[in-house]
Amino acid sequence: MQAGKLRHRVVPQKFISVQDPQTGEIVKKWVNLVQFTDDNGIWAEVYPSSAREFTAAQATQNEITTRITIRRLDDITPKCRILYRGKIYNVEGVLPDPVSGLEYLTLPCSEGLNDG
Repeated sequence: MQAGKLRHRVVPQKFISVQDPQTGEIVKKWVNLVQFTDDNGIWAEVYPSSAREFTAAQATQNEITTRITIRRLDDITPKCRILYRGKIYNVEGVLPDPVSGLEYLTLPCSEGLNDG
């Protein structure tokens, strides 16, 4: 993977459950996977690949399928989401690179169905 292709800044997030210390209530929230950069982001290639419109529950829904390529990140799973330019992309799968499987990951993502 050429470093020049990774020119977009994205923020990967995961959904966790934590207990509120004051109330004891279990609170679910999204947290950033990367904490060591100023913007909690990583470099990626974001490539929109298709779009479709469909009807579900008598309402029109839009889905934009996007391919996001990142350097290998062990914590990323299909339960994660990616923030990019104010939009939320739901990770639908995690595909390792075809050569070594250790250099980068390709993430097929959808946008527009839910908040992750």
